[in-house]
Amino acid sequence: MISCLRRAGAEVHEEHVSVWDDLRDGWKAGPGRALLLAAAEARLFTRRPAAFDAFIVGYPGHLDLPAAHRAAGGRPVVFNPLVSLADTLVSDRGRFGPRSLPARLLEQIDRHAFRSADLVVADTHAHARFLAQLTGRADLAVCFVGAEERLFRPDWQPPAPFTALFVGKLIPLQGVETIIAAARLAAELPFRLVGSGQLAPLLRDRPANVEHVVWVEYERLPGELHHAGCALGIFGTTAKAQRVIPNKVFQALACGVPVVTADTPAARELLVDGESALLVPPGDPAQLADAVRRLATDGELARRIAAGGRAAYERGASEAVLGSRWRELIEGLL
Repeated sequence: MISCLRRAGAEVHEEHVSVWDDLRDGWKAGPGRALLLAAAEARLFTRRPAAFDAFIVGYPGHLDLPAAHRAAGGRPVVFNPLVSLADTLVSDRGRFGPRSLPARLLEQIDRHAFRSADLVVADTHAHARFLAQLTGRADLAVCFVGAEERLFRPDWQPPAPFTALFVGKLIPLQGVETIIAAARLAAELPFRLVGSGQLAPLLRDRPANVEHVVWVEYERLPGELHHAGCALGIFGTTAKAQRVIPNKVFQALACGVPVVTADTPAARELLVDGESALLVPPGDPAQLADAVRRLATDGELARRIAAGGRAAYERGASEAVLGSRWRELIEGLL
């Protein structure tokens, strides 16, 4: 978002207090991290930024809205939440029961954060419809996530040997169990899974053709993508998986890598099956294995999907496109 705005000619200043920066596995955060978060919010609440036109709160800023309003001093506050806390921690990851006290508290935090902003920007139209229903706010704008183009640039050629690459948190949204099952079916092809998270135990009995790497530095991700045969998106069967396009898909498209991901309403907002990606039914390892095999054995198909994906990115999710969209949304408030 910041790089898009700067590309569109906006001057961006960051007001940041570190809470999560040193933590690779955010899902392991405990009470000590909660205290750090409370201290950070208190410090942000005292900030008085210099002259500006609008104040933008990004992910995961649900608790930052009071400090943002105080700092804004009556100027517009824009909220780019990326997720609902209740949807993520209750419905998607199952960390809390749907009728538990934490679940009700998270719902209240969501509603307050969404209703207190002058503008809320969702990442897909499918997600905007859900968030509007969840929070009672129907005027959400939409802007794709995109990719940071100083890093994620097109430099892909069909590699030898072929490897199917997944990068991401090991959470239900991703459909890790579907990827592992697909790898068992496509045992002749190597799969490389990069990430950690609550579903990491699923990898203990992974097949021999699945390599697991716990962590890759952010700046090295483009290199991982450029040397992959294809990039895997998300394949989870949760409701949230239907509504989002993950960072990894935008990053792969920006790098010109052929993408295989679940066929969802959100994915269809940007991608066309057989043209800009191979879209497979969520939770279907057989279809995923078949799609990966097709890319591995048909170089012309892989090149066509790669080119089509890059073209879809340039049309709908590039920094130039999203920068203009962000600037238009913010200027509309002024």
